[in-house]
Amino acid sequence: MDLAFWMPVMVAGLVGGASSGLLGVYIVGMRIPFLGVCISHAALAGAVFGELAGLTGPLLLLPALAGAVITALALGLANPHRLGMDSNVLLGVLFSATMGLAFLGIGLFGILGKSDNNVRNLLWGSLVFCRWADVRWMLIIAAALGVFLVTFHKEMRAILFSRVDAAAAGIHVTLVWTGFLVLTAAVLTVNFQTVGGLMIYSLMTNPAAAAFQLVKGCGRALALAALLGVVSGLGGFLIAAVTDLPSGAMVVLLSSALVAIAAVVKRLKVSS
Repeated sequence: MDLAFWMPVMVAGLVGGASSGLLGVYIVGMRIPFLGVCISHAALAGAVFGELAGLTGPLLLLPALAGAVITALALGLANPHRLGMDSNVLLGVLFSATMGLAFLGIGLFGILGKSDNNVRNLLWGSLVFCRWADVRWMLIIAAALGVFLVTFHKEMRAILFSRVDAAAAGIHVTLVWTGFLVLTAAVLTVNFQTVGGLMIYSLMTNPAAAAFQLVKGCGRALALAALLGVVSGLGGFLIAAVTDLPSGAMVVLLSSALVAIAAVVKRLKVSS
């Protein structure tokens, strides 16, 4: 396997894993890991209907991003208290709608007599999608996420503790939270082609869950989650490249193994 193939794979694993791990600290910390499932299915639905409309290759990023961002805006602007609905219930409703749209679109491929090979790759992830054009988008989105988290670090920590208390302290919760959700949508979208639309949320939740097992404090959790995300993304991609197995499955299994290892290490610390 030549260097031209390996380089974008390795950079994608590094950047995608780190950015997803950072996101996961806030999402797991707020106990809404279902957010990743909801937004990733929205991106998948956008990509499916984009392909039905005739788009292929990198152009599928546009409808995928549109679907994810629209869902993120709906989540950010909706007020669960005014709706009388828990945040996780709202996520469940939107997830049901986006999943229904995604699988409706997949069903239409057979009705219209079109091949669904690309869609299957989107579902499970494929290293074939890992090109330098995709890596550039990952770098741009990761840089935007980094700038956002540095700029709004205090605000995000307050929201992580309590959205109600953050609003009472004068923080523009809706604006900051919606911006975070839009960036979440962008990170998930640029990564789901290689990890898979059905599994990308695991790359976000598992490194953060493992980090919370091992360290205390937001700063340490962010650093460790980013590192474990790199291990999951880069390691999973390389295992997939060597074994010719689905990249998404390898990333998810490796990240899940890290959670199990972290749980064992935590238990050993407690028992000692």
